[in-house]
Amino acid sequence: MTETIELTAESIPEGEALQLTQAGLQLDQARASGDKAQLAAALEHNMQLWIAIRTLVTSAGSKVPENLQGNLTRLANFVAQTTMKHGVDSPDNVIDTLVNINLQISEGLLEGHKS
Repeated sequence: MTETIELTAESIPEGEALQLTQAGLQLDQARASGDKAQLAAALEHNMQLWIAIRTLVTSAGSKVPENLQGNLTRLANFVAQTTMKHGVDSPDNVIDTLVNINLQISEGLLEGHKS
């Protein structure tokens, strides 16, 4: 289940929020299934999403405020490091953390866009 992740300036924040929510749900469902291949695919997808976010917010011409750039970059690095460290053997609390990060950032993006 490899899917190309395309984020553009036009897709921020709604597209990003939707993708983060979907990736979080995929992680949760993969964990619940007990299928390591499904979990590996969900972890890979989530990490690719966060790498795409980091790339987008740090690219030349990004209109994302510096403080938000820094926060999203740190989260992207955390997600990548955590995923690489634990992989499919991630304990439930690590998967919970990844899911919660996605859902909280998704909510924050949508709330910030309403303002």
